[in-house]
Amino acid sequence: MNDLAFSFVQQNLRALGSGALWWPDQNLLCVSDLHLGKSERMARRGGPSLPPYDSLDTLTRLAADIEKTEAQTVICLGDSFDDLDALAALGTAEKLRLTALQAGRQWIWIEGNHDPGPIDLGGTHRSDCLAGPLVFRHIAQPGGRGEVSGHFHPKIRLKARGRSITRPAFLLDHARLILPAYGTYTGGLLSSEKVLNELMSDRAMAILTGQQPQLIPMPR
Repeated sequence: MNDLAFSFVQQNLRALGSGALWWPDQNLLCVSDLHLGKSERMARRGGPSLPPYDSLDTLTRLAADIEKTEAQTVICLGDSFDDLDALAALGTAEKLRLTALQAGRQWIWIEGNHDPGPIDLGGTHRSDCLAGPLVFRHIAQPGGRGEVSGHFHPKIRLKARGRSITRPAFLLDHARLILPAYGTYTGGLLSSEKVLNELMSDRAMAILTGQQPQLIPMPR
């Protein structure tokens, strides 16, 4: 399993190359910003037409992470659906895949700004979730401690061998952890943007996703 072990508020966590967060001691897998139904929502609103396979691709990758970790609890950290109409338009294949993934495990949907209402697809719907010293919520709050959130889709831009590389990344400091977006077709916000600089401490780190997750100082 391509991952990177790190400590956050004295908890041993693992950042998976896919962008998922694994908490072995709690047998808990957390993913953020699935944005299921994004291609459908864009077409419905007159945006560019994209291949309508993003939801199944996202769920296939999530299924692989669940299988690898054997997670008994899954937390979806908000914006699991691109909007509530996208939830209603979700296809039969996607709904069946979700039902299969939920079977035999605890499944928690955290409320996001794209999907603020209850989700009628099994599992538990919450505004946030407290687990030991960690609190899982969609958007980071000022003064948050032991906070695991998403929402910003953080990305890192680096220069290597004369070219620029952009990659989704976890952002980490002593108080908060921000997860990258997990969903296919999701964009991102560079770590150099003001809002992320204001949220993260001067000593914040970034964990780059991909085949070999890497820990680096957060670019500003």
